[in-house]
Amino acid sequence: MLQKKVCMLGSFSVGKSSLVRRFVESMFDEQYHTTIGVKVDKKVVNANGEDFTLVLWDIYGEDAFQKMRMSYLRGMHGYLLVVDGTRRQTLDDGLALHDRVVAEIGKVPAVLVLNKFDLTDQWEIEQAQETQLTAAGWTMEHTSAKTGAAVEKAFLHLAQLMLAK
Repeated sequence: MLQKKVCMLGSFSVGKSSLVRRFVESMFDEQYHTTIGVKVDKKVVNANGEDFTLVLWDIYGEDAFQKMRMSYLRGMHGYLLVVDGTRRQTLDDGLALHDRVVAEIGKVPAVLVLNKFDLTDQWEIEQAQETQLTAAGWTMEHTSAKTGAAVEKAFLHLAQLMLAK
């Protein structure tokens, strides 16, 4: 069966691991667990009528003291760039990470995931910014790992982009 490597990229504590767990196991844990290095999961999906395995690389989050090692991205077919909608800085940091990925790896399919959409009362990303990102060519999904809203949709959207490439 065809396999596609998908990386989860973004700052620390944006919900990368929670999104993977929700997608693979249909579960959510309120307790925060820091990812050390990489955790790999798999899930068989069907996109465009084709079954294949997503090999999900949940990579530790970047912060001011630790940058992601680009070697983790070798062989990547696509990625979800996850930002926390309640922390505006994670969008800026994520877009800077995206620029590094493009410089090192080249362009691969990506979906910008605005996570924690269950906390819209605390949302810091303005609609105007989202409109600019869409105009710049970003494919975007609003997700909530906690409620499960649009989580599967984000992964399947990326799968469709990877198959179209």
